[in-house]
Amino acid sequence: MVLLDILVGVLMYLCVLGIYLHFRPDQVNYYADHLGLLAFITLTIIAVRRVFQRELRLSGKSGFGHIWSISKVMFWSFAIVVSVLFVFDVGFVSRLVFVGFFIANTVILILLRIFLAWWYFSKHKDDKANHVQVLVIGSGRRAHHLAKYLQSNSDWGIEIVGFLDPDDPHRFNRRKTDNVLGHVDQISDVLSANVVEEVVIAVPRGMLSDLGTIYDACQEEGVRLQYMADMYDFDAARVRLNMMDNIPLLSFEPVVQNEAMMVVKRLADIAMTLASMVVVLPLFLIVTIAIRLDSPGPAFFMQERAGLHKRKFKMFKFRTMVVDAEARMKEVEHLNEADGPNFKIANDPRITRLGGFLRRSSIDELPQLLNVLLGDMSLVGPRPMSIRDVNLFDRGVQRKRFSVRPGITCLWQVSGRSDLSFDDWLRLDLEYIENWTLWLDFKILFKTVPAVFASSGAV
Repeated sequence: MVLLDILVGVLMYLCVLGIYLHFRPDQVNYYADHLGLLAFITLTIIAVRRVFQRELRLSGKSGFGHIWSISKVMFWSFAIVVSVLFVFDVGFVSRLVFVGFFIANTVILILLRIFLAWWYFSKHKDDKANHVQVLVIGSGRRAHHLAKYLQSNSDWGIEIVGFLDPDDPHRFNRRKTDNVLGHVDQISDVLSANVVEEVVIAVPRGMLSDLGTIYDACQEEGVRLQYMADMYDFDAARVRLNMMDNIPLLSFEPVVQNEAMMVVKRLADIAMTLASMVVVLPLFLIVTIAIRLDSPGPAFFMQERAGLHKRKFKMFKFRTMVVDAEARMKEVEHLNEADGPNFKIANDPRITRLGGFLRRSSIDELPQLLNVLLGDMSLVGPRPMSIRDVNLFDRGVQRKRFSVRPGITCLWQVSGRSDLSFDDWLRLDLEYIENWTLWLDFKILFKTVPAVFASSGAV
């Protein structure tokens, strides 16, 4: 499917480029440049396709499902390529070729995907002889649950050959429909007499007298062996097996962070931050001069914050308080209006005249774009907290917010900002972490603009 998608993309691009040059022969000098762009577009589509590979499966989807999954891949590919072309100011690209290719390629891929899904599953859905043949070690509730799940979630079809019981296969007076083929010690005979491609162990390790017997039988027959590793009743977001030399390490991850998607998020952060500098840098100069004229002291304020996995970093802000604000912290702690381990005062006496405006308009946060470029922060993520506030955390779950890179804006900033309680902050941060997508980031960014202009809840 990957190779087919690449082939279709290349053909569509060459067709669109050929049609364009037929009507615009004066642009033929840019033919080689457009071919170079094709290589970059193809690599981008491959990377984005990798990110959405689970959604691109053929089975179990309606026509609209195929339209949605292909459209998402092409949209993000288009967005990334456009961002790169804009940042590097590439001028030779024809907009007609570029937009025409993405539209044509999206339509053709959707039609092809729908046709292949219809053809394959209408022709071969009931052809069980070509399904993957699986033998399950175990015959209890866990084994039957696994078998049912395998059959209902297979792309190309799975047929359960039968079950082998680690104890007496006749102890429960099983019906023939239970498909128990015998005792686990008979595995060599069962593998020899049946077509079996995979063996899955679905019983706890303690219930097997000799795991080596099963392993040796599978090795002799050239059959893949898998182990159902539900040793503990946990709710992990992702479970992975990593090999360190010859040592298998089973990882239980509480937060799913697709590495490819995180790379795309990082590239999007850098691209959008660099693009914003055209407007931001002149504003930096104006605000810097205004702060210096308003009160004595530096224009910028740096404070140590807790970042990804609680690593400390210096966060940049425009100074909105008097120079000795940190030293006067003890004087104003009794005025704290926030609950939980955070500190907020609506009318903080340490705020300068200009500082109040900078806070209400969130202009004081703009220097954090430098933190984004340095990699300490992202455009979207839980707000970085001061070391003082982190030390006051009284629940372990509060520290889950450090599993992702902190951001300039976040879900609670577009849901009430400082008017929310700390528990609501935490709930929205955890909701963001557990449901993160690139689309969610863009929605938060779009909602941030009206929230800033409304100055609702800003302190």
